[in-house]
Amino acid sequence: MAPTLTLKPGTAWQDAWRRCLDAAPEAFAEDRVRNLWDGRWHADGRLLPCQSPVDGSPIAGLPRLDPDGAHHAVRASLDQHRAWRGVPLPERKARVTAALDALTAHRELLSLLLVWEIGKPWRLAQADVDRAIDGVRWYVEEIDRMVEGRAPLAGPVSNIASWNYPMSVLVHAMLVQILAGNAVIAKTPTDGGLACLTLASALAVREGLPITLVSGSGGELSEALVRAPEIGCVSFVGGRDAGGRVASDVADLGKRHILEQEGLNCWGLWEFSDWDTLSGQIRKTFDYAKQRCTAYPRFVVQRRLFDRFLGAYLPAVRSVVFGHPLAVESPDDPLPELDFGPVINAAKAKELTELVDDAIDRGAVPLHRGTLADGRFLPAQDTSGYMPPVTLLAPPRSSPLHHAEPFGPVDTIVLVDTEAELLAAMNASNGALVASLSCDDERTAARLAPQIRAFKVGLGRPRSRGDRDELFGGFGASWRGAFVGGDLLVRAVTDGPRGERLPGNFPDYHLMP
Repeated sequence: MAPTLTLKPGTAWQDAWRRCLDAAPEAFAEDRVRNLWDGRWHADGRLLPCQSPVDGSPIAGLPRLDPDGAHHAVRASLDQHRAWRGVPLPERKARVTAALDALTAHRELLSLLLVWEIGKPWRLAQADVDRAIDGVRWYVEEIDRMVEGRAPLAGPVSNIASWNYPMSVLVHAMLVQILAGNAVIAKTPTDGGLACLTLASALAVREGLPITLVSGSGGELSEALVRAPEIGCVSFVGGRDAGGRVASDVADLGKRHILEQEGLNCWGLWEFSDWDTLSGQIRKTFDYAKQRCTAYPRFVVQRRLFDRFLGAYLPAVRSVVFGHPLAVESPDDPLPELDFGPVINAAKAKELTELVDDAIDRGAVPLHRGTLADGRFLPAQDTSGYMPPVTLLAPPRSSPLHHAEPFGPVDTIVLVDTEAELLAAMNASNGALVASLSCDDERTAARLAPQIRAFKVGLGRPRSRGDRDELFGGFGASWRGAFVGGDLLVRAVTDGPRGERLPGNFPDYHLMP
């Protein structure tokens, strides 16, 4: 009989909320979170109720601005930008460093907010905070050479990002953009991260950093946050549908842009035999329920290797541990080591379940279907936001699971007989951010890898977004605009020599670094 679990003392949402009120009373009120614009916190916007994916309980609701409010915020940000771009680099470095020190002092609270708002297990929530802080510290050390001969943009950088990495992607980007001499605007992701981003912004603004943080509907605010003439650059992270609309807007305006979009990242296996190594790698791919842009939801397997692949794959997927991120057996126990908690919300869990059922009805073969009984939960808790691991063989071409990223713990496997079929299957989504190829013969792998349309291709190992000086971008429909990472992130948000062509995927050219 499984032991009865209890919520770790001191980790309840109300505990986290009270700590936010104490840490940043200017940004948090008893009943709401405030928007940040014109250097001040405003109790404006229409509150949208929100629930935690962890257990369906109420958490801080989004204070959604209307389009007029967003335009006021953008105009105020331009004033901040004009003042900030004249601040000497040593002072910018000192203020960003002070903000990083404040984030470090509140590391545990920021991590706890990520658990409740987007369902990250404790280990991964801490890693998200740490990657943001450590990554920006590296830029502080390197920024002098990066901005030599370059100038801030004419207007602020507008950031519209997905909910899955509020700190290591969004806050990291904002602080580097500020370090490079720009004011920044960020829209809170609709699906989660409000309190975490608000606390991080409050700590940074206290150090004099020019940040605007607003909430609202992407469709309603896009005129201000994307098309407004005050905006110097648009940085977007999200799905292809929304990204396509942003891409059309910035292309029409000739505006600087960085648009990271989804792609079906594939792991191919061809003439391969190191199954023990692969088994350990497979479990790792389930971190955070595969809710990240560099997740691997598709395995493309040489047919004659399929039996041995299953021998490595099935034990790995059956070992995955999921459940309530804050549930412990005893109050003194450390927080659990989970591969993942909930998906982002109950609607997403329902959508994934329906996609899986539909694919099976159309001919996909279920190889593994976990159940909620496999998870670690509190007694009688709401589990509607949880999706156990699922693995399907041969999803039909009529199913979205054949060509699109599920953004959840759903793997699909495609069998192939020739190298041409392998490459076609790995390129099914017209471009991806990452891919991997496991092949015993190095020459064969080196010959096939360049034909895979992914920005990063790992040989026998997974690839990730990367930190510090590692570059990042995408091929095909997975990326539009300037590439980032290392020096390229700073180059993307600064002006260089006249006629400069930034590395990236633009409407009129594609330039690799």
